[in-house]
Amino acid sequence: MTEKTKRKSMPDQSTRKSKQSARFIRAREAQACAVMEDYAEMIGDLIAELGEARVADIAERMGVAHPTATKAISRLKREGLAVSRPYRGVFLTEEGEALANRVRARHRSVVELLVAVGVPRETAEIDAEGIEHHVSDKSLKAFDEFLANNDKTK
Repeated sequence: MTEKTKRKSMPDQSTRKSKQSARFIRAREAQACAVMEDYAEMIGDLIAELGEARVADIAERMGVAHPTATKAISRLKREGLAVSRPYRGVFLTEEGEALANRVRARHRSVVELLVAVGVPRETAEIDAEGIEHHVSDKSLKAFDEFLANNDKTK
């Protein structure tokens, strides 16, 4: 086999690298989106529970330092998902509230599916925190259909 033939039969190194880097880029973007979703959900939970979400409460519940929570909240605000009011707290915009509701619903679907297949509820809650951000709408629909059919047989 000539050198030219070898090069033709081997996958292009730069193509392989660009595909691989694209996967990692997507994974990092998904992780950044997951963090934003978690903060929106937490803000929504705190508002429902306490009437507002203060940065200190958000940081405590998320298990992060105050500056880390502040940075995440700043991103939510830049994205139009949250607003803050002086001497009050952080509040979700309509879009932020819709995001928090979608995340909460995804979480519930994933938890209920895991429980339905025999995972203990406490473990399902923990596992759902990671799965909920990466599950596709198509899979969620299948989960919900499975759960609906499973409830009918009881």
